[in-house]
Amino acid sequence: MTCSAPAMDPVFLEIGPLTIYWYGLIIAFGAFLGLYVATKESDRLGLQKDLMVDLVVFAIPVAIIFARIYYVIFEWDRYTGGPWWDVFAIWEGGIAIHGALIGSVLTAIIFARVRNVSFWQLADIAAPSLILGQAIGRWGNFMNQEAHGGPISEETSNSFHTYLPDFIMNQMCIDGVMYHPTFLYESVWNVLVFILLLVLRRRNPLRGEVFLSYLMAYSFGRFFIEGMRTDSLYVPGTEIRMAQLISVAIILAVIALIWYRRKSGMARNHYDGKKVKKKKNN
Repeated sequence: MTCSAPAMDPVFLEIGPLTIYWYGLIIAFGAFLGLYVATKESDRLGLQKDLMVDLVVFAIPVAIIFARIYYVIFEWDRYTGGPWWDVFAIWEGGIAIHGALIGSVLTAIIFARVRNVSFWQLADIAAPSLILGQAIGRWGNFMNQEAHGGPISEETSNSFHTYLPDFIMNQMCIDGVMYHPTFLYESVWNVLVFILLLVLRRRNPLRGEVFLSYLMAYSFGRFFIEGMRTDSLYVPGTEIRMAQLISVAIILAVIALIWYRRKSGMARNHYDGKKVKKKKNN
């Protein structure tokens, strides 16, 4: 489907040599909103007020580094011909959520050991915040005109896309071709998963199963949406999309882990049958 529309400026603000991109601003907003949600839940559980803030201070930079390393590894050919500093230009896009998850989980495991708290409890608190941050972060991809799908055919041009706001479809008009806004599909899916996790968390599930449900639900949606994208990372030498392969692996691993933890008695209630009591102000 052909089209004609100007693209939005990916730059939010320029002050002298300092350039602030919408991409980084939106990612930061998602992180701060996610932190707010996590601290509220941490307070509800009666945990130390600054616990999640301390975790995020370490987890965010590590997650960004891992997300970039993951992306560069699978897109190495893109950087071999250019200046070496392009490897660090994350403000232009090019980070992978699976790399960020690896970095975040490793950081949380070490943090939990150092602070003598349950990793699974931290993970359950963080899970809704993670998916909320991902839902918001996809709009950074929107500003960069990336993470989109293939061209919209003339046969489907009169489908539900006609009901989407003009600013979304205009931004998906790239070089005269209209593309599927897969960033939007994933963002909407992530919001639905966020709501699901909030409901699940309020039902006081077994410890760790909110986080494991996050991994499984996100991976399920990502598998199908990834098949529509044009910028997938591939297993070297194959036509297998890396995100789809990892999504399947995560779903199978989560199912096996939930079964094992329940069968072995490792999984237990967050409160051991006791209700959480609000702390009184002194």
